[in-house]
Amino acid sequence: MQLLLQGRGFNVRSFAIPELLIAEVKANNPACLVTDYLMAGHDGLQVLAALRSAGWKGRAIMVTAFGSTELMQKAIAHGFDAVLDKPCKESALVNAVIDATTRDVDPQV
Repeated sequence: MQLLLQGRGFNVRSFAIPELLIAEVKANNPACLVTDYLMAGHDGLQVLAALRSAGWKGRAIMVTAFGSTELMQKAIAHGFDAVLDKPCKESALVNAVIDATTRDVDPQV
């Protein structure tokens, strides 16, 4: 995913552990998070919750090999903008990131 998105012109950072991601978010405030659902010791829902607790308001996309209606509902309730089933088409991931990064994060009402 990282190489695909970099090849499409996105500035991409990847992290081995969520703690490094949270420190990066505090320092650089990225526009979008793309995370897997299941990771060693964490899941994507926990990662996004930690980022929100740290004050991050960016867009979030989850990819998962364990897609279900229940997971989709949980992810949306936790603040994910999109949930993509693995394997996902390259165009689906790219389009989800484009959509997430071109929408206003905190729209004026």
